[in-house]
Amino acid sequence: MVSSRWLELADWRRRVAELYAAVRAEADPRQGHALWRAGRDTLFRTHPQSPLGPADPLRGTGLPYWPYDPALRFELPLAAAPEPVRLQVPTGADGTTTMVLAGRVELPPPLEAHVDVWWLEQYAGGLFLPLRDGSAGSTSYGGGRYAIDTAKGADLGGGPGTLVIDLNFLYHPSCRYDATWQCPLAPPGNTIPAAVEAGERL
Repeated sequence: MVSSRWLELADWRRRVAELYAAVRAEADPRQGHALWRAGRDTLFRTHPQSPLGPADPLRGTGLPYWPYDPALRFELPLAAAPEPVRLQVPTGADGTTTMVLAGRVELPPPLEAHVDVWWLEQYAGGLFLPLRDGSAGSTSYGGGRYAIDTAKGADLGGGPGTLVIDLNFLYHPSCRYDATWQCPLAPPGNTIPAAVEAGERL
């Protein structure tokens, strides 16, 4: 039934938000990452809204990740956007998603890159940080991965004026697993040449 599908989707988002809340409450980021991986594997294996097909071997093996690298966890100030930018991103049958540039963060060495942070004008709004790095198309999904998507609960927190950006939590959008999903991909300001060998991988 259609109503059941909407309830399942609401439950998926609720569980993702609860998982990230548990990660933020964990004092040790490495342990938080292990908790996150286990929680995602459970959702992808058992939830009716999983983007994995019923016969996908990843239901049995779990999703693949690079080992946790503490050097790729940062708490960064959000710098003001240099100018107003609004993007209309096609999302298939759902129409378009409007993204407004909220600001930028500067990833320190060895990445040394400015990355845009967006505000999604959908749902109730939310911060969005996609990233297409040098691993895209070879060892990670070609369209990029997501670091932050607060509209769907993917939020590692931060302090006044800062965001926690832990690249070990980069994850593939659902369209990587199922072409019927339409996902906003990384725009030019979210593309960096360095390969980030952290987070979810192919």
